[in-house]
Amino acid sequence: MHNIKDLRKNLEVYKKKFFERNFQFKIDEFNILDITNRKLISQKEKLEQEKKILSKSKDKSNFEKSKKISEQISNITSDQLIAQKKLNELLHILPNLALEDVPVGKDEKSNKVIKKYGKIEDRSFKVKSHVEIGLKNNQIDFDISTKLSGSRFVVLKNKFALLERALINFMLDTHTKEFNYTEISPPLIVNEDVMFGTGQLPKFEEDQFEIKFENSDKRKFLIPTAEVVLTNLVRATLLNPNQLPMRFVASTPCFRKEAGSYGKDTKGMIRQHQFYKVELVSIVEPKDCSQELERMLNCAKKILEMLEIPHQVILLSSGDMGFSAEKTYDIEAWIPSEKRYREISSCSSCGSFQARRIGAKYKVKNGNEFVSTLNGSGLAVGRLMIALLENNQNEDGSIVIPNILKKYMNNLDKI
Repeated sequence: MHNIKDLRKNLEVYKKKFFERNFQFKIDEFNILDITNRKLISQKEKLEQEKKILSKSKDKSNFEKSKKISEQISNITSDQLIAQKKLNELLHILPNLALEDVPVGKDEKSNKVIKKYGKIEDRSFKVKSHVEIGLKNNQIDFDISTKLSGSRFVVLKNKFALLERALINFMLDTHTKEFNYTEISPPLIVNEDVMFGTGQLPKFEEDQFEIKFENSDKRKFLIPTAEVVLTNLVRATLLNPNQLPMRFVASTPCFRKEAGSYGKDTKGMIRQHQFYKVELVSIVEPKDCSQELERMLNCAKKILEMLEIPHQVILLSSGDMGFSAEKTYDIEAWIPSEKRYREISSCSSCGSFQARRIGAKYKVKNGNEFVSTLNGSGLAVGRLMIALLENNQNEDGSIVIPNILKKYMNNLDKI
């Protein structure tokens, strides 16, 4: 969310920056709503002051005047709440602004490859997809999951279920022991205020799974990512500078409708309604935001390096970033069966954008300032499984277990 005072002062600058985010900012609409709202607030405050003066008078004739003023205040308050609601509806869908070093572009075509890592092996045999490998070993089952839940779900069996758990434990151990993240086991169901705080609502409501509760005064949702709960751990909080940076990690199931992805990645485990992800979140002072983003990127990237999976780092363009982000790096793992890289992590700096929405501040000499928030996948478990299975396959369909992972796999050498 943006500071409305800054918005008023720099309307043309914001309009240009929003355009770079593929958002058409209607200045006239904003001005009408903002001026109307401020005018009504001013009128209400003036009438309240008049009523206050009348209340101090002992003249009984002022009673009727005070009564009429109260009615006027009530009517104006009703109009002002409507105006404020319309203004908020506009403000709440304004995306974050891209930083100056972010490539300007409409979509992924303007993304910038930063660096490639690892060697892509030439195979002497026909490479199998993770689906073919899993079906051959009867350890990936889409038929049963379809009967249970419908499309875009999967049942993993035996050693593949073990591999999923092993990857989660390996990543949690790495991020907590090597990179000093604090492990969190959060709720998987949150209210609408929490979803609003990180930017999932109201703009991306169609992609969320809502849970219906009887007699609930707030709407509830399954989390689409642990970022939602980890970032909101500091909502409505005033922190001391010595508490920063705060770094959290969690492994959770994530739930997404994948609205708008009809026909995309319908086979396999690339795009699921339910998937596990290890998520990283940092809460820092604004001056440390850039450095923390690089740190987070390296923490996520280290997982792929330890597993010896070829990958590349991409700097996203202004038009390809997420709603709350001011700068984003994607990490893409090499998928042999597709002969291309696929996203396995996004690491984003959000600046104060989310902090304003959740009311998270820290103390400074002359008052309080909003903290900065960052989030990143460290990593998406299903896509990491795909990359590992396909990059470590043998001609006979067996999968070589990386040395670093063997202790999490009951010391198996192969699947």
